[in-house]
Amino acid sequence: MNQQPTFSIITITYNAERWLERTILSVLSQSYPNIEYILIDGASKDKTVEIIKQYESGIASWIIKEYEPLFNGRLKWVSEKDDGIYDAMNKGLKRATGDYVWFLNAGDTLYTADTVQRIVASLKKKVSLPDVIYGETRIVDAEGRSLGMRRLKAPEKLTWKSFRMGMLVCHQSFISKREIAPLYNMEYRLTADYDWCIQCLRRSKRIHNTRLILSNFLEEGLSSVNRKASLKERYEVMCKYYGKVSTILLHGWFAVRFYFAKWFKGRV
Repeated sequence: MNQQPTFSIITITYNAERWLERTILSVLSQSYPNIEYILIDGASKDKTVEIIKQYESGIASWIIKEYEPLFNGRLKWVSEKDDGIYDAMNKGLKRATGDYVWFLNAGDTLYTADTVQRIVASLKKKVSLPDVIYGETRIVDAEGRSLGMRRLKAPEKLTWKSFRMGMLVCHQSFISKREIAPLYNMEYRLTADYDWCIQCLRRSKRIHNTRLILSNFLEEGLSSVNRKASLKERYEVMCKYYGKVSTILLHGWFAVRFYFAKWFKGRV
């Protein structure tokens, strides 16, 4: 396969002045040329937009009121109010024109400057482009220092049923063909990305494991309130796709596994 697919990388921001520059630079510094970078900002009140404007030579900006696109670079951006992160992600999806869509949050980065090039190289023996591409994720702290690999390792073979065991592939290392990617379900406030990945996988015929580290994920702890709400939403998503009985049994196993791990750790 000699195709050179275009990747639409989408970053959602709101008051992200502390993190955004590292993310922009990790995308704009990629050695692979066919990248469309879309940045959707939720009308930030800090210096986020100022940081974006520093890279105006590489930016194509939408003038929202006139809906007139100005194309003059690899990055496209807009700043306006939205109805939350998944609404902003849907705006990014609607503006994407590439073969693939790939979400990278502010503070997250692509693993190396040749990450996209290496993904394309891994596709050379493919007869046609896969529907979903995935890989591994490294965790980093606020300063960008490595905290090691993500606890959940990406499975050798991935299907939509794999996500019964949780989000085995980090959203930042999950790339979907744009033509099969649905809009995010706005009914979910915290786990629409989990639902979205399952939908993409269910629509996929060809799924490609790059066996590469694709992204550095910024570790930011959820509050206990959000963690509980997230788990409740994830349970609802699992029931929808995998059935209530199966989901209850799996959660029983998750609880046993958690307490055994905690008990043995306390005895070391």
